[in-house]
Amino acid sequence: MFVHGVGEDSRIWQPQLDALADEFTVVAWDEPGAGRSSDVPRDFGLADYAHCLAGLIDALALGPAHVAGLWWGGTVVQELYRHHAELVGTLILVDTYAGWKGSLPEEEVRARVAGVHEMLRRARRGIRPDSPGAVRRRAARRVHPLLAEIAAAVRPETLETQLPLMAEADQRDLLRGIAAPVLLIWGDEDARSPLSVARQFEQAIPDAKLVVIPGAGHVSNLERPNEFNDAVREFCRVHPLG
Repeated sequence: MFVHGVGEDSRIWQPQLDALADEFTVVAWDEPGAGRSSDVPRDFGLADYAHCLAGLIDALALGPAHVAGLWWGGTVVQELYRHHAELVGTLILVDTYAGWKGSLPEEEVRARVAGVHEMLRRARRGIRPDSPGAVRRRAARRVHPLLAEIAAAVRPETLETQLPLMAEADQRDLLRGIAAPVLLIWGDEDARSPLSVARQFEQAIPDAKLVVIPGAGHVSNLERPNEFNDAVREFCRVHPLG
């Protein structure tokens, strides 16, 4: 089960759906307010996203599943583990955070919150969001058409719900209690969630395995799909489910 980030939808996982379906049942969701899903309710919280994800895993009879989340999606799947650990066979956390408050210095959180307000202001004027620092310049040309298609479908109302949740989240209390096998995948050139954040996860989660992908930024699954897919495949083979 693949879970996308803010301002994205299930299409961000296309290289994984294409490459891994030969061996696994692979599913990428459109979370509430994204892709083909209905609009997100105004009062939605982080736990509500987790409950919806649990409902999908249940409906498809996939649990316990290998559950992978990319940045915001990683925060969602951590919350899934908090509330529905029985559905999680393994966790694959990709260029993510334990919430911004849980992973970043206070000064950086303040700067990002200011950036959130500016992004929302632009979104209300119909200016589509971008992700400064998310994709390395060398990879931008190759992945830009897909990212542009996804950005064109972003709903400002969804950003207004998600970004404040990301800013306020602090999941550090959860990490030491994770008993499922955990794979951390990070781009070594990730400017948004730097390797120092990956090291925090590695130290906090018992027996977590960290794979660093050279030459990848914040969207490592798109920038270096072969290396990413190899890491996921090997991990899932080592921890078979069912």
